[in-house]
Amino acid sequence: MALHAFSDLRSAAFCPRQLYYAWREEDRSPPPDVERRRALAYRYDELIGADDGTLSDLPIDISPLTFRRNLQRTRERIDRFDDLVDPPCRDVLLTGRESRGVVHKCLEDPPVPSLVATGTPPEQGVWEPQSVHAVAAAKALAWERERPVERAYVEYPTHGIVRSVSIDGRRRAQYRDTIRTVESLGTPPPRLQNDTKCSACEYSEQCGVETRTLRSLLGFG
Repeated sequence: MALHAFSDLRSAAFCPRQLYYAWREEDRSPPPDVERRRALAYRYDELIGADDGTLSDLPIDISPLTFRRNLQRTRERIDRFDDLVDPPCRDVLLTGRESRGVVHKCLEDPPVPSLVATGTPPEQGVWEPQSVHAVAAAKALAWERERPVERAYVEYPTHGIVRSVSIDGRRRAQYRDTIRTVESLGTPPPRLQNDTKCSACEYSEQCGVETRTLRSLLGFG
């Protein structure tokens, strides 16, 4: 059985038609600024006390004051914040039973994957495509370690926010639905009638809708 890329599952959860077009791209590399934004996720200890001038020179998406406040709340709320600051494993390629891909950080004892997004978080929780990505990463990690992995993190370093994702039944069902969608994708699926999603898709010209990019919304590259 072919393994599904984490990025494909994330795209399919956003819009199956978007993934159909992505498969036909020769170059699916992330935008050039992704690595610079992602690097913020490894500087939390330094940035939580940085002055306005220092933060203003960095690719954060909010004011320095709000960024520091967010990061402070994150440190107080996330029980494994210190592990995220200095993770034992970085950029780990995980291969599960159904999917594979790179996890930006992997914590130990117990094992927990963490995904670094460079876009904007929702008001609560994480976006559905990121939820599916988190489940895929947790399942792959559990497959490799031969033990349950019950949660994951999704980090939004340009906002100083980290969200804990419980790998519960609802999220597993979303993941299963996405797997079935990817496995059934052969011809262009019907266009979704969703103005918000269409306005965030980089394949709008093929679909006939003027939009910005999915990458800028989800921020994984």
